[in-house]
Amino acid sequence: MTCYRGFLLCSCRCVAGGRAAATARRCPLGGVPAESAGPRLGGVGGGGRRHLGHGRHSQACELEGGGGGGCPAGGFRPARVVVVAKTTRYEFEQQRYRYAELSEEDLKQLLALKGSSYNGLLERHHIHTKNVEHILDSLRNEGIEVRLVKRREYDEETVRWADAVIAAGGDGTMLLAASKVLDRFKPVIGVNTDPERSEGHLCLPVRYTHSFPEALQKLYRGEFRWLWRQRIRLYLEGTGINPIPVDLHEQQLSLDQHSKALNSTRIHDQRSEVSGPQLLPVRALNEVFIGESLSSRVNYKSCKPSFTFSIHRASYYEISVDDGPWEKQKSSGLNLCTGTGSKAWSYNINRVATQAVEDVLKIAKQQANLDLPLNKELVEKVTNKYNESLLYNPEEPKMLFSIREPIANRIFSSSRQRCFSSKVCVRSRCWDACMVIDGGTSFEFNDGAIASIMINRDDALRTVLLEQ
Repeated sequence: MTCYRGFLLCSCRCVAGGRAAATARRCPLGGVPAESAGPRLGGVGGGGRRHLGHGRHSQACELEGGGGGGCPAGGFRPARVVVVAKTTRYEFEQQRYRYAELSEEDLKQLLALKGSSYNGLLERHHIHTKNVEHILDSLRNEGIEVRLVKRREYDEETVRWADAVIAAGGDGTMLLAASKVLDRFKPVIGVNTDPERSEGHLCLPVRYTHSFPEALQKLYRGEFRWLWRQRIRLYLEGTGINPIPVDLHEQQLSLDQHSKALNSTRIHDQRSEVSGPQLLPVRALNEVFIGESLSSRVNYKSCKPSFTFSIHRASYYEISVDDGPWEKQKSSGLNLCTGTGSKAWSYNINRVATQAVEDVLKIAKQQANLDLPLNKELVEKVTNKYNESLLYNPEEPKMLFSIREPIANRIFSSSRQRCFSSKVCVRSRCWDACMVIDGGTSFEFNDGAIASIMINRDDALRTVLLEQ
């Protein structure tokens, strides 16, 4: 351990000193019936103490809400709430080097050598912790039974126990909290615990960070709207598939252990036969990304590191949109997003800059002999109009798929670089690829695997929309 600790500190000093990664040719699942969650309004997960509104919440109101918002008549008053708290950067760094047995002073030196402020991280950690305590105290003062959990303790049993889930952190924590909730009737509410450093697009307005009791009272009185955020479900079939998810956060913390597990599953998968469609145990609230991995793995042996690099490859796959013909493609990957995710990664993949719009307008003016005043105001107006067209309502049951940097030649084509769709099927021809769900969960997706990706209204996530 001492040797490892010394290696970590020495490595960072070096970096700091030198400073100035056999199936049918048709789209499967053409007739797979949707799996309905069904209403579960009482006695779920051991106990009938469920307060959905004053007394029993109107069941008709509960069942409304595939895409038109929800009726909060009678309000919402949960009896049991689980609070999922984010892992702060300070906590992450502590966990990351726990095997090296670093002291706080060692950690402080290590962070300084990486250009990070120990005191700054500790300050943000204290701000987050204080706001989490405010949420917990507010709930307990209302007589609500509360469980506080971190990522590792957050599981399906915890979700079944609760009437509602509160994500205390930012958008990443909201995505984590939503990932375990497959019941469309269990609300997930995000609270931004560090508004100065986190956008919190999926969370309540920032004023409720410090006045959470006010938010609770509005929930009780029904002064809010249910927002049913559509999500993406995935079926996986074919040869050599592995439906076991990999937590990318845990992979960062224990890379060596993850690599050993990954290798053992690959050996097993090579012997596997063709598998039928399997519904994966997650739903994507933001997006699904499919593509080759660009990895650089580090294994520590004694005090000397050995590095294994994998070369970046273009992603090779076949794609069918809305049961249409299959098309071979090579690209830097495929992104499929929901209306919620249309403001996230997908937006940044597809948005255009004013410089590009200005150049296109100049060419159009010259080629068509147009009397077009190319001023800054027009260029910005056209740019904004195009970029706004990339966004859509989180309640709309459709996906936007985007091809990143498609390769076009006589072999490969890309008839549509982006398009709205209700169903996309992808057949992998990759060697070291993955499907990443909301940036936090990954599934292997190599040659022979087929993914069917679609929106199902039964998967909608029930969230709260509160006014400022």
